[in-house]
Amino acid sequence: MKATDLKVKVFADGADKAGMMEMYRNPLISGFTTNPTLMRKAGISDYVAFAKDILRAIPDRPISFEVFSDEFSDMERQAKLIASWGPNVYVKIPITNTKSESSVSLIRRLSAAGIRLNVTAMLPLSQVEAVVPALKDGPGAFVSVFAGRIADAGQDPVPIMRKAVEILRPYPKLELIWASPREVLNLVQAHEVGCHIITMTNDLIKKIPLIGKDLQEFSLETVRMFYDDASKAGFRL
Repeated sequence: MKATDLKVKVFADGADKAGMMEMYRNPLISGFTTNPTLMRKAGISDYVAFAKDILRAIPDRPISFEVFSDEFSDMERQAKLIASWGPNVYVKIPITNTKSESSVSLIRRLSAAGIRLNVTAMLPLSQVEAVVPALKDGPGAFVSVFAGRIADAGQDPVPIMRKAVEILRPYPKLELIWASPREVLNLVQAHEVGCHIITMTNDLIKKIPLIGKDLQEFSLETVRMFYDDASKAGFRL
């Protein structure tokens, strides 16, 4: 398999403008996602200014920005404000708040109001099953399942993601995101189960050309790397 054979769309996940612009120039990238944690790591202090700057620079691909209130009434206000920033904006709503209270009622209201959502931080299939009825009659949405965190918990995400694809199959306006991948293999897995989208950091995206690489050649390159680094370090025995 080659990277060009993959049907899953790749969204760049990050909050560094220079990195986002680099990915914007990459024809493999179909959209972008951010979150408050990535923004904090990137040193963003003015959420609105950052978002509007990015939207001026990237006006023609979907970009997801997340609410950060923990109260549903204020979450709704934030969602409507974020949605007003541009036609390519998807509003990220976590599946619950920090008190483990379901966001489904809010999601239903926002979807009915014509706001395109990215429902995020989902792991068990029960969350996918709960949110689909709230989204199915809306303008379109992303259903973001954190497959990488499922794997972190010692469970194979592939069967879960395959079942999630089947849950969404009757609803063509709903797209499943394989979120928080840990390796390029996850891109191939997302493709194989029929996932619509995968979010990837810039570091992982830069490894995509390795897909299909001859392993014998890859082995030789690895040996040469170790040899060259030992020589450059001046190691002696």
